[in-house]
Amino acid sequence: MVLNYIWIAFFLIGFIFAVAQLIFNGNTDIFNRIIESTFSSAKTGFEISLGLTGVLTLWMGLMKVGEKGGVVNHLSRVIGPLFNRLFPSLPKDSPAHGSIMLNVAANMLGLDNAATPLGLKAMKEMQESNPEKERASDAQIMFLVLNASGLTIIPVSIMVYRAQLGAVNPADVFIPILIATFVATLAGLISVAVAQKINLLNRVVLAYIGGLTAVIAGMVWYFSTIPQEQITLISTFAANFILFTIIISFILLAMIKKVNVYDAFIEGAKEGFSTAIKIIPFLIAILVAIGIFRASGAMDMIVSGISSFFGWMGFDTRFTEALPTAFMKPLSGSGSRGLMVDAMTTYGADSFVGRLACTFQGSTDTTFYILAVYFGSVGIKNTRYAVVCGLIADIAGVIASIFVAYLFFG
Repeated sequence: MVLNYIWIAFFLIGFIFAVAQLIFNGNTDIFNRIIESTFSSAKTGFEISLGLTGVLTLWMGLMKVGEKGGVVNHLSRVIGPLFNRLFPSLPKDSPAHGSIMLNVAANMLGLDNAATPLGLKAMKEMQESNPEKERASDAQIMFLVLNASGLTIIPVSIMVYRAQLGAVNPADVFIPILIATFVATLAGLISVAVAQKINLLNRVVLAYIGGLTAVIAGMVWYFSTIPQEQITLISTFAANFILFTIIISFILLAMIKKVNVYDAFIEGAKEGFSTAIKIIPFLIAILVAIGIFRASGAMDMIVSGISSFFGWMGFDTRFTEALPTAFMKPLSGSGSRGLMVDAMTTYGADSFVGRLACTFQGSTDTTFYILAVYFGSVGIKNTRYAVVCGLIADIAGVIASIFVAYLFFG
């Protein structure tokens, strides 16, 4: 529903801006530009979708190998002690504990197809112990905000788009996204913990959060002490090494469990192929709308206004060109993905703006969509402070993305 309104708004605002330019500036060429943008955007959307087929097929195949090898179960056991303390209001014998951990583990691995059913299952199980059926429980809010903050270890889809759009090294945003999404998750977690009076100074909680924070802080400190050229070289090597190690781990775990690795890969690869085909109409729809919005001059005017404001305050304003992706992300995953692709197409996949747009895209999840789907699935109408805490995570993710983009990409 949200995407429907956004899509219509792009068309209507583009039309209004075009008519205004015709009336006030006598610009008769504006409609030619809009029509040209419409056809070129449709062509771009199809070409990107078609090119995604190979890379998406590869990654979905590898993810299926990992899933059948038990990676999700292993990861859920690792984070189990932490999550048992973040949901104190949930009965200890509730089956929701297992579903919550499996959902978060699947999200961390970028397994959206597995994460959503597990998330809906967790919501239903938590609803069974919720005394007020139309009012979100503390456990449900914590779960929703953790999902909305979008902690992801492997941003597969973003790397796939970067590969298709000609990035020299599609994985160079891996570490920046990891830092930004961790900050967003930490901000969301702290905001909910404050509202629910959860003790984050518990030894187990402190060990998990403190340890991860120390690692992230150490990475930021280290990269801030070395020249820009070395940052790119080291972060690129580290990202590629980590990703390849994860792939090998998936295969080894599958072999240990006596999974037919080849068959599992083919099964996942088929899903990747069908996914690439399915996104063609969605990607074309959003890119055409964004193309009209940009060709009419509306996007340039908005970005120019934001840029002027930050320029007046004395900031480097390069980041403002990527802000449309950040603004769209809480509202629509498809919309923000389209704006990310638009930024890379316009400025280049390896440009500062292109990389920052990718970092924005990977820093958080689609807050309002998640709230609507998960709460709607169990009939909750009073979401309490879930939206506020989700938006706190979004804002933290945006700020962190800008910081790490300047640190890593200059």
